[in-house]
Amino acid sequence: MPRLLVPLFMVLSAAAAEWREVWRDDFNGKELDWTKWAVEENGHGGGNNELQYYLDRPANLRVENGHLIIEARRDNLNVAGVQKNFSSARIRTKRRADWLYGRFEMSAKLPAGKGLWPAFWMLPSDEKYGGWASSGEIDIMEFKGQEPHQVHGTIHYGNAWPHNKFKGQTYRLPKGDFSQDFHLFAVEWEQGAIRWFVDGVQYQELKEWSTVGGPFPAPFDQKFYMVLNLAVGGGFGGPVDPETPFPAQFQVDYVRVLQR
Repeated sequence: MPRLLVPLFMVLSAAAAEWREVWRDDFNGKELDWTKWAVEENGHGGGNNELQYYLDRPANLRVENGHLIIEARRDNLNVAGVQKNFSSARIRTKRRADWLYGRFEMSAKLPAGKGLWPAFWMLPSDEKYGGWASSGEIDIMEFKGQEPHQVHGTIHYGNAWPHNKFKGQTYRLPKGDFSQDFHLFAVEWEQGAIRWFVDGVQYQELKEWSTVGGPFPAPFDQKFYMVLNLAVGGGFGGPVDPETPFPAQFQVDYVRVLQR
């Protein structure tokens, strides 16, 4: 039989469409890589009435045994006159790295306990269309410690608070819960489409949104940076139960970014 020859341009097109790694952190050093991450310090509650003070100190933020450790503690802090019952950490790639479109992945183990709220998410670098949430937010993974078998994927958009909108879905783990082992959380963000995955399983695709600042696909047509944090309490996390174990750890094995 004659051989079926594939045109060269088709081979090149297929290769060009593959995801290629452009950024990665395996957390294999002795401390956080400051060329990749910046640390936020504040006790403002994140606009959600959260109960933690974010600090840059080893008790709350460190690299240990090849993992990033973000640790929430019940330690009754008073920092510059701000009283908080809990401490934690929040890091971001802002002013280090940002991207327009790509696949964003994190391998992590999440802390169980009512009121614990780890998240892997993205914000716009320049807020091209106005303040939150006119310029958008992509929540790759959010987790409520009192619901350890499921995670949430969401986008925020539309207009400035309190006229903002959001939409998203929940993924339920078929067996066990997210505090027992490491799992892979990912988003594929392309022009006009955002898809969510857990352990390689796609559970959501969104193709419709809007903003007062510009035509579709705004606001998701500008560069975004990544954020990792472990909040305590707040409107999403809910009240902290007296039985919630502290210290609580959000453990990250790696984060990486791929683009076509």
